[in-house]
Amino acid sequence: MDNTGELREVLANLCHEQWSGWMKYLFEKGTFNIDGTWTMPAWAVERWTLQVSTSYDQLSEDEQDSDLAEAEKFVAVLVDLVNKRRRRTTDE
Repeated sequence: MDNTGELREVLANLCHEQWSGWMKYLFEKGTFNIDGTWTMPAWAVERWTLQVSTSYDQLSEDEQDSDLAEAEKFVAVLVDLVNKRRRRTTDE
């Protein structure tokens, strides 16, 4: 697999991990109903509606820290890929 394909696969895996982690968290905050539907509590609707409409630079420090922690996962993937490529080039 070329570097671009490898990067896509690794990033897609990370995106899926982030999404599935968020969904697990989200589902824990609401209520599953008898009919199979799920209800989000009003406090969550209010909080997340506000966050969705707020730009990153206007988020609270804690919210920015949370986003930075997620961004750091992408940085780690990219740094790892660059380091692998450098090692391959050095070994050749």
